[in-house]
Amino acid sequence: MTNKLQALTVALLIWLGSAGVAQADQQAAQIHLDVHKDPYCGCCTLWMDHLAENGFVSTSHHPEDLGAFKRELGVPIRYGSCHTGVTKEGFVFEGHVPARYIRQFISNPPEGAIGLTVPAMPVGSPGMEYKDQFMAYEVLLLKEDGTVEVYAAVDSYEQQFE
Repeated sequence: MTNKLQALTVALLIWLGSAGVAQADQQAAQIHLDVHKDPYCGCCTLWMDHLAENGFVSTSHHPEDLGAFKRELGVPIRYGSCHTGVTKEGFVFEGHVPARYIRQFISNPPEGAIGLTVPAMPVGSPGMEYKDQFMAYEVLLLKEDGTVEVYAAVDSYEQQFE
């Protein structure tokens, strides 16, 4: 084998190896959420679309008693919304939480936290887009003891995607 052919072979093997590593890294970075929702809720489906656009994988489930399911997970009624996403680790993402904050939370879960919530259904949040309207809102940190604190204040539509 000539030196040129050997160099090309080595370069090809390195490139193929790095492509495989990049693909493995991308797959490892994917987050899967089991989304529990009403089967007829359109905004829940739009939120799941937002997740997919941001590299998440989600599967929808339709429990008979969504409220009881949320209570079992520790989501206080006053901080509830229309759907609940749950990771394999058991972290809870209630309502229209932007994908960026889910990823941020999962990469460094605060001690004593069970997840995040966006109570109610703020206009302009992911899945709740309407024309050019946007209502500022807070992403709240849900704690094991049932309390919450502000995790992020979302003051603009663009901030949800930065």
